Amino acid sequence: MKIDVNAVSKTFGTFRALDNINLNIKSGELISLLGPSGSGKTSLLRIIAGLEWPDSGDIRFDGEDALSLTVKERDVGFVFQHYALFRHLTVADNIAFGLRVRPRKVRKPEFAIRQKVEELLNLVQIASLADRYPSQLSGGQRQRVALARALAIEPRVLLLDEPFGALDAKVRKDLRRWLRGLHNELHVTSILVTHDQEEALEVSDRVVVMGHGKIEQVGTPSDVYDSPASAFVHDFIGESVALPITVENGVARVGERKLSINADGISGAARLFVRPHDIEIAQPGLSAIEGQVLAVRRFGPIHRVDISVPVDGGRTTIEASVPAGQEPKIGETLGLIPERYRVFAA
Repeated sequence: MKIDVNAVSKTFGTFRALDNINLNIKSGELISLLGPSGSGKTSLLRIIAGLEWPDSGDIRFDGEDALSLTVKERDVGFVFQHYALFRHLTVADNIAFGLRVRPRKVRKPEFAIRQKVEELLNLVQIASLADRYPSQLSGGQRQRVALARALAIEPRVLLLDEPFGALDAKVRKDLRRWLRGLHNELHVTSILVTHDQEEALEVSDRVVVMGHGKIEQVGTPSDVYDSPASAFVHDFIGESVALPITVENGVARVGERKLSINADGISGAARLFVRPHDIEIAQPGLSAIEGQVLAVRRFGPIHRVDISVPVDGGRTTIEASVPAGQEPKIGETLGLIPERYRVFAA
């Protein structure tokens, strides 16, 4: 199902949660709403679900006015962070719940419900847990039950609100890979709300980066990571080093030293953004940026190096990455050359 969000705004008291949001979601797409707390992503999800109402704008499902439909009529499956399973029901009965409470005239016969539950138990790979109760399951198993229950009603759209937020890191990683594989089988239009950038980049067809109630960028995971549209996106997606610079007549400087970078279209105060792994370590005197090593930390196959750099009469600390075995010594002076970077006006 195709979803169109047109000029949607929402305020709570004096807080503007959503500010003129426009978004088109393709049928069968898995899209992530990614942003920090307070960015508006959950408010947008709840408006799509029918749990909140916009102050202005409209939502359309395959061209139909969704705001004229009740939550039930929108045919949405919702998966929450904290599962919301019925403790007194078994796994199988939890999954079957949405099918059994349908009006008699549209309810499937019991044998068909049991067959559907069995299919879903196999689909989410928990068939052996059918007769257990939620208290007997791990967090990851409960989340699979919650997802199967949402899929049981065969929704036109699946909404997931921080579904893995309560799980530990390894379980989250396993489940999001499983979710991506499951979506490839089902192709149900899905919207995932998350503040976890790694999660969004790994599972999504497209990522919607939100900040302060607005959409900052929409694109594929590669788009938003490699070509961030704003300083906010660059700072939020992945690891970033931000260095204050000034640009005059196309020439960029850090302090009084000229930088050999392209800053076309920028004038005045600006910020140079670069990923730690895109900083080349050079000998002093070979680069406009020089700094003193403050600390060296081991991080798997690389070392993270904290470097104090002089800027505008003060100093700031930036981080670079170097392979193990090439780490500098604390107190050593290094030259730093940005290899891949972006410049944004301050």
